[in-house]
Amino acid sequence: MAGLSDQSVPAKFQPENMPVDELALADIKSAILVKLRLAIGKEAAFATKHDWYKAAALTLRDRMVHRWLTSDKESYDAGRKRVYYLSLEFLIGRLFTDALNNMGLLPLFEAALGDLGVGLDELRKCEPDAALGNGGLGRLAACFMESMATLGIPAFGYGIRYDFGLFRQVISHGVQQEYPDEWLGFGNPWELPRREVTYNVYFGGSIETVEDGRGRKQLIWHPGETVEAVAYDTPIVGWRGQHVNALRLWSARAPDPLRLDVFNTGDYVSASAEQSRAEAICKFLYPNDESAAGRELRLRQEYFFVSASLQDLVKRHLHSDGNLRGLANKAAVQMNDTHPSLAIAELMRILVDQHNMRWDAAWQITNATLSYTNHTLLPEALETWPVELFQRLLPRHLEIIYRINEAHLDRADATRPGDTAYRASVSIIDETSGRRVRMGNLAFIGSHRINGVSAMHSELMKETVFHDLNQLYPGRITNKTNGITFRRWLMLANPKLTDLLRATCGEAVLDDPTRLIKLEAFAGDAAFQQEFRKVKHHNKLALARVIGEKLGVQADPSALFDVQIKRIHEYKRQLLNLVETVALYQAIKDEPGKDWVPRVKIFAGKAAASYRYAKLIIRLINDVAEVVNNDTTIGGKLKVAFLPDYNVSLAEVIIPAADLSEQISTAGMEASGTGNMKLSLNGALTIGTLDGANIEIRDNVGPENIAIFGMTAAEVVERRAKGLDASDVINKSPNLGRAIQAIETGAFSPDDPGRYASVGHALRHLDHYVVSADFDSYYEAQRGIDTRWRAGSAWSRAAILNTARMGWFSSDRTIREYADDIWGVPVAGDLPGTPSLQARKAT
Repeated sequence: MAGLSDQSVPAKFQPENMPVDELALADIKSAILVKLRLAIGKEAAFATKHDWYKAAALTLRDRMVHRWLTSDKESYDAGRKRVYYLSLEFLIGRLFTDALNNMGLLPLFEAALGDLGVGLDELRKCEPDAALGNGGLGRLAACFMESMATLGIPAFGYGIRYDFGLFRQVISHGVQQEYPDEWLGFGNPWELPRREVTYNVYFGGSIETVEDGRGRKQLIWHPGETVEAVAYDTPIVGWRGQHVNALRLWSARAPDPLRLDVFNTGDYVSASAEQSRAEAICKFLYPNDESAAGRELRLRQEYFFVSASLQDLVKRHLHSDGNLRGLANKAAVQMNDTHPSLAIAELMRILVDQHNMRWDAAWQITNATLSYTNHTLLPEALETWPVELFQRLLPRHLEIIYRINEAHLDRADATRPGDTAYRASVSIIDETSGRRVRMGNLAFIGSHRINGVSAMHSELMKETVFHDLNQLYPGRITNKTNGITFRRWLMLANPKLTDLLRATCGEAVLDDPTRLIKLEAFAGDAAFQQEFRKVKHHNKLALARVIGEKLGVQADPSALFDVQIKRIHEYKRQLLNLVETVALYQAIKDEPGKDWVPRVKIFAGKAAASYRYAKLIIRLINDVAEVVNNDTTIGGKLKVAFLPDYNVSLAEVIIPAADLSEQISTAGMEASGTGNMKLSLNGALTIGTLDGANIEIRDNVGPENIAIFGMTAAEVVERRAKGLDASDVINKSPNLGRAIQAIETGAFSPDDPGRYASVGHALRHLDHYVVSADFDSYYEAQRGIDTRWRAGSAWSRAAILNTARMGWFSSDRTIREYADDIWGVPVAGDLPGTPSLQARKAT
């Protein structure tokens, strides 16, 4: 690409700087010092950076809570319908600068802390990422919570307050190792413990059948175990700080944390056994479910947070309305994936068992209240649980599920009489390989709306995993393409680009992302391209520093930064990227004097602790990096970096610096993706398959501004039908065959030549994810990327158009669609430039 000049920013591209209010500045400084003294117990002269961070955070929280209580009272006084978002993950990241930005206090706090001799950026690093999620599912939930607050929708997010979350990833000698993520080690200044908000959650026991005074049979659950759920609230601030919602997380404890009688006998371990068993529920996200104990703990986690959440919302509804028959008019419950699908059985239990409601009335309320977001087309990813485990852990819920299934199968029989295969397909109980409860089927049957998260995904749901259920309940499946919050992924992550956008599109772009389209007029402007490239270069310098500090690898910021950051999984095809990396490395070694485009291949992501093959891929990435990065014969034209412990904060550094966004999942397997949106918004070109939201990104940015390769979803199905052996494509591809041979014969693992023999075997004979079959198309597309990169101006134009045309992918747009089509809630304070609720409904 063309070099960068040192010329100053043209006046037309300079943002206006707002002056700081001196009285407000003095107030903030005084408040921070008061918190430092009275809440932290420190004088300024002896305060650590963490002390300053906590004092500043508490000062900010006071202002958040004031607006929170005000907006909460207003919504209750108005009798507004509320949304309850149930998710096992909320990947909220650091909240300090996010909340400051949304409250409009970022410049004020930065100036106040500067006057006190403390740097805001240094304090921000004191805040750990909240370990409440893994990947896209949890980050989507966080974006949605922020957008609901931005749009003034009264909402509660419900989840689990994990002590350690997923895990902290450490790479040792190329191998992923998992350690507890002690994010709560220094406390959490954002949360407000609500110890008075406690609910009993029951497990096990037996069912007794009794008759009431009118001769009706009732099933009484006599639980064998009680766990208490204790609430912790975190305020989530919307843009401009006008509305604040709560993220309510549940922590588990035993009703009797210490059996004193047992303790006094000297059996100190057994005395706290009940507490340890209860606390295990909120220790880790996604416990290893390879063992029976791990599977039981996972089910306990899911029921624990579902039961506490539904008890809480029912209590809130009764307090404000007094009548559960109107629940669906005042509450909309969104289940984020199948993890909360026990909400269907639990709400039925609450209505029927605790509030003596007739079954049909309770079912009508449950169905009208609940809706379900599906995130996968992989049948194996739709949770199922052994009936035996359900019977032992949740006997009453199994009875309820049986009754739901009975009425559901009656409908199936009436629709297709005598079709036993159809009946078996749609049943909640899978009888094929040991009796199991299908949670995806339960979620579908119990919800009034089921949405996919991209246009392609929603259509494939109808054709694949929910084909038969869609025939039985036509019209339930709808699409809500995912979105991202621009406040974090543009304004906070990329402030220099934000300044350039403000100067070019006007200040209103901060409120209305559709105004990004004004950039189109500047896409071919040489001066604007220069400024756009300078912003990207600044961000690449920052990422190069991180790579150097973490890995000791020197990344040239003028090279093409080629980024793949996501959960490590075979269908996401990090392996395809890596095999192309090996082939490129071999080509450079063959012709080191050729005019190669310098590249830095950047990977980040975690593999599930029990996913051995994904962990082997991580090791292979690091082994390839070790060889490539230390080969002086290629002149630094290729570098490989695997950045460990990927999280939101690391993403905020990588995404603004990316030139190329790798979205290369096997077509038909990625539901949507949101990383693709974040990267494109920040001016990265996408190389990807026609999968998930890549299709809608292509339609928005233009096919000439994205690099599409590989088989379509239909072609993947056709290829698999012919078998998984890839010998045919390998024999026709010298680059592929040579790369596979190097991997499987130990070129990158000389200490253990057979380490990756299984990888080579899979690439040759078990090509389920069509890595080998798509290789040549991918390799050719990458060489096309090289050509465009060399053109300089053409690359800049495409990058600018990617940013300009991403306004539609705002999570505010997604939440508006949920509000209109699924939840039936009004959106307060429409943003400038967007149609009103009435206009949207009219169209």
